[in-house]
Amino acid sequence: MRIVSLCPSLTELVFDLGRGGELVGRTKFCIHPADRVGAVEKVGGTKNPKIDRIIELAPDIVLLNEEENRREDAEALQEAGLRCHVSFPRTALETAEMVRSIAAAIDTRDHGERIARDIEARHERVTRAATTRSPVRFAYLIWREPWMTVNADTFVSALLTDAGGRNVYAGRADRYPTITLRELAADEADVVLLSTEPFPFKDAHADELAKLSSIPRERMRIVDGEMLSWHGSRTPAGIDYAEQVIADAGDLAPAGG
Repeated sequence: MRIVSLCPSLTELVFDLGRGGELVGRTKFCIHPADRVGAVEKVGGTKNPKIDRIIELAPDIVLLNEEENRREDAEALQEAGLRCHVSFPRTALETAEMVRSIAAAIDTRDHGERIARDIEARHERVTRAATTRSPVRFAYLIWREPWMTVNADTFVSALLTDAGGRNVYAGRADRYPTITLRELAADEADVVLLSTEPFPFKDAHADELAKLSSIPRERMRIVDGEMLSWHGSRTPAGIDYAEQVIADAGDLAPAGG
């Protein structure tokens, strides 16, 4: 089978499903697994794939993500006669079903079932444990100037909420709303999580944010964006990581939530 993946987390998944040797194309943002992905040809980016080259590669299937990739690119590939698998999981359990679906599509069901069941088992454990702890109010920032966060309809918010977090911007209409620092301070999150992607937040940015917003620096954490937003074979570890992030912030939350 010949496979092209246009989403970084799906490229990683293909390798973990045992089909990495059948990948003939991937995006320049597909960087995992680092020791193996370099052998796969780059076919552009997630938003600007080289459609003509993908068609030339004659893949049996092209894996896309509804959010990462553009509808017009999927339509162009389909019009060229290529089989496209498009997914868009917003929760851990939806990710388990996505893994099963992709595994079936590339004929590696047993590997997919093992990953999917691991996701489901960890999800059940973490959500059950979360009921015994006080909730932690969080804001998750993904961009700087403008400052952007996430609402409830996002994978990262679901993962952190399953672990016992409460997203202070869960109810915003936009999936990735822009906020002001005045709003951030007023909304009184117990912890402000600064993601390493898509904007690469570092400690210096947290120091800056504390000064600009007057939010105490100790209420800010740099968190691994890949662990919290890459859905697929990374999700089992991501579930555990989300639980640890919320647990580490637990002492910042007032007793009784």
